[in-house]
Amino acid sequence: MDRQFRRAIFHAAHLRAIHRRIRRSHTHFYKRIKHWSFQADAPASVLRWARERWVVAGGALLLALLALVGIPLWASSFGHGAPGPVTRVTMPLALPQEPVETARPVVALWKTVEVQPGATLSEIFQEQGLTASDLANVMASGKETGALKSLHPGDELGFQIGAKGQFEGFRYQPDSATRVTLTVAKSGLRATLTTLPVERRMHFAHGVVQGSLFAAGEKAGLSEVMVLKLADVFKYDIDFIKDLKKGDRFTVVYDDIYRNGQYAHAGNIIAAEFVNHGQRYTAYRFKQSDGEVAYYSQDGRPLRKALLRTPVAFTRVSSGFGMRKDPVLGFTRLHAGVDYAAPIGTPIHAAGDGVITRRGWVHGFGNFIAIRNTPKYTTEYGHMSRFAKGLHVGSHVTQGEVIGYVGETGFATGPHLHYQVMVNGVPKNPLTVTMPKPQPLDSKLMAAFKLQTAPMVARIQMIDNTTQRIARVDNASDRAASTN
Repeated sequence: MDRQFRRAIFHAAHLRAIHRRIRRSHTHFYKRIKHWSFQADAPASVLRWARERWVVAGGALLLALLALVGIPLWASSFGHGAPGPVTRVTMPLALPQEPVETARPVVALWKTVEVQPGATLSEIFQEQGLTASDLANVMASGKETGALKSLHPGDELGFQIGAKGQFEGFRYQPDSATRVTLTVAKSGLRATLTTLPVERRMHFAHGVVQGSLFAAGEKAGLSEVMVLKLADVFKYDIDFIKDLKKGDRFTVVYDDIYRNGQYAHAGNIIAAEFVNHGQRYTAYRFKQSDGEVAYYSQDGRPLRKALLRTPVAFTRVSSGFGMRKDPVLGFTRLHAGVDYAAPIGTPIHAAGDGVITRRGWVHGFGNFIAIRNTPKYTTEYGHMSRFAKGLHVGSHVTQGEVIGYVGETGFATGPHLHYQVMVNGVPKNPLTVTMPKPQPLDSKLMAAFKLQTAPMVARIQMIDNTTQRIARVDNASDRAASTN
């Protein structure tokens, strides 16, 4: 306790010493304000308050001004003041239009069909689920459709069929450099022609048959497709299954199609000669003004015959033409046609161009069709299981068009086609009757044909003469070698 008391006394003495030093250092200031009340040693009676009141009042006023003006300004500058009224102005803003969804363009899906040997246009349409009416509309769509009358193995056709199986489009190539596209429109079929950038390279081939036609063609440098086209050209005159023999020879002028320097596909046979059993047959490709392309002999006659002897793909001839004992009725009478046995449903083709004169049920023949092919010739077809769709009396049909399907309706002991040929109303044997000869080109077309085929005729003859000279030299060499 004594220590704390002594420390307080020392501290007070120290403060008084400091005050004395300050008073000695600032004597003038203390003389001037010696009457103020806050001087420690001034007597109370000497105090004069007027000047002090003014100083205190001024300081208070200054503090009030700072509080009223300075503090709000300082607060607002730092964002801490009270929020004032907010004025909002609405202005129109032009926004971009919402994008409209446009339907994606529908890409046409095309199905490509390659023509097989023996196939007809009507069969191909039926295989795609299309009707005879669709085919008729296609054939009536323009002059280029003439090329469709003579299809060949390897030709390509395009079909566009809707989701419900409806016909929507068809395309084909009447020649290697042109594509025709038919699309369904309100007014009918609309045709679009497209020129294809192609290069056609011509080739020559010569061969001698030693075994099969395919072997001879391969040895001569022909592709399998081109061999099929060769057989198709001469199918009306030569049966390549039964008539072909060793030593038969052929000469072919054909082309291949190239696009951008690359091989695209086999082209067409332009000219050909085939010697079978010593008989010479010629074929020259000729395109008419209506677009129809066909092969003609050197004298201008079409190779396609007016009537087919076998209008169905049969397995065997179950009954020939002539007198026989009827297997159903049991007595002998004339069998006025040829029965071609085939499975039920096998397509039956029109033997030639013509008009249907009878279609329906005929006693004994069941489902029956008669076609007037020329004023002199009529062909008849019996025992069908059903008729092709869209055909009726008065319908025009083309050679090879499907008119019905094999069955066993009427008096029949098994599925087959009864086929007969009537000449002036008299039944004739379809296998031996003299078929009507196709008419040659008229004088105007014949002149164009001769002009168009003359270079090919010269080339065929040149190749034929050259190969014969080579053959004579080879034979002479063989004889000389055998003599020695």
